[in-house]
Amino acid sequence: MGDYDHSQALLVFMRRVLKLHRQNVDLLISKYEVLPGQPPILLRLLKEDGMVQKELAEEIYIKPATLTVTIDRMEKVGFVIRQPDPQDQRISRVFLTEKGRTAALAVREVMRELELKCFEHFSEEEKELFRSMLTKVNTAMLTYQQSIQSSTTP
Repeated sequence: MGDYDHSQALLVFMRRVLKLHRQNVDLLISKYEVLPGQPPILLRLLKEDGMVQKELAEEIYIKPATLTVTIDRMEKVGFVIRQPDPQDQRISRVFLTEKGRTAALAVREVMRELELKCFEHFSEEEKELFRSMLTKVNTAMLTYQQSIQSSTTP
């Protein structure tokens, strides 16, 4: 592999691209009163409203405590409401309000437009190849993470 130049590493470049993507998302969603970190919650609830908070955290890969703080903020602006589960009052379910549904639909459209913009110069074949490559990177990183965790667990 020769001399390693971190500034030219593929993952460094990928991180820059993802940061730029995130900045564009944040700019586009701000006009809907949606804050960074809220789009995954809105989009997941749009797909399946009334999720249990714990399951929602797992689905969008964030810690339950982080989700609680974000849901608190979203509740204050009227995007979501929490309701106890009818079968188990200890469980809290999260529902979109009408304002939240409107914001979620706007966020979904922003994400669709940004996806189109990102890949407007890609052919369908190139997009599939890119997806395949990212899947390989993801699998390699998951496998590596599991090997690290198993070697550090007593």
